[in-house]
Amino acid sequence: MDRKITYAQAICEATDQAFQLDPSCILIGQGTRHSGHIFGTVHGLYEKYGPRRVIEMPLAEASIMGICIGAALSGLRPIYVLQRADFLFLALDQLINHAAKWHFMFGGQAKIPLVIRCIIGKGWGQGPQHSQSLHSICSHFPGLRVVFPSQASDAKGLLLNSIFSDDPVVFFEDRPSHNTTSHVSTQPYIIPFGRSRILHQGHHITVVAMSYLTHEASKAKNILENENISIEVLDLISANPIDFDTLEKSVNKTKRLVLLDTSWKTSSISTTIAAEIQKRCFNKLKSPIEILSLSDIPTPTAEVLEKEHYPNVMDIVNLCKRMMSSS
Repeated sequence: MDRKITYAQAICEATDQAFQLDPSCILIGQGTRHSGHIFGTVHGLYEKYGPRRVIEMPLAEASIMGICIGAALSGLRPIYVLQRADFLFLALDQLINHAAKWHFMFGGQAKIPLVIRCIIGKGWGQGPQHSQSLHSICSHFPGLRVVFPSQASDAKGLLLNSIFSDDPVVFFEDRPSHNTTSHVSTQPYIIPFGRSRILHQGHHITVVAMSYLTHEASKAKNILENENISIEVLDLISANPIDFDTLEKSVNKTKRLVLLDTSWKTSSISTTIAAEIQKRCFNKLKSPIEILSLSDIPTPTAEVLEKEHYPNVMDIVNLCKRMMSSS
């Protein structure tokens, strides 16, 4: 049975169901014992499963990452709630030099079934050190799965897949998505890595969106329809692996591509996608590929400046109108 729940509730439900399915699952990090913390994504878990499976930790990111890797190697399935993605930098040595590589270094005999939950993106004046989107950095390294679902239904299915995967997964959650709702099955289910979702069909422009910009793209579609511009909105969902085949098929149909990125353009997922689609669809493209991303400055803290820093629905609308008028 489907019902509408929030993104945050979907994450909590996925964790609860994983705990029921496998006693080796544990939740570890900051704020795990407080039901109202982390947007309610841990609501009731400590009361239900107790301190041996829901483990509150101090602010010690590098140490916790080492504990989680050791736990994963020992047969547990840890879900590390790191909260703000910015603090992942403190633990990258162990994540990248060990967790991401041991499966390969030991001929497939070492498995690291570890999920790192990180919150990214715009908020309420989070500033330059608490709002960075690190999906491009993490996706650069072989051995790490990197996902960033924007819909509640995808959040549940991808989190369950991440928990039961034998690879380390960095699971990014954009702040604005936590309170959004969508239809989600009450039963546990899996959504595979590397599969994007076509949210809206269109025939003039393919718009590939990431995280919260998926919601902005959906709003833009409704506005652009009044301008007789039809956009096809794709939710990328997975940064490693990337679903190039679905993107290629869509661009071959629309002949135009706009990429919406929640981080900076330089050395980004968007530039990687643009290069690959340019190669695959070179003879079909009617206009240059466009990227809408953050300006190459640290994120401002002041609310009025933060509002201008992040792309919004009208930025998408105006970019699509310019693209159509020039091609």
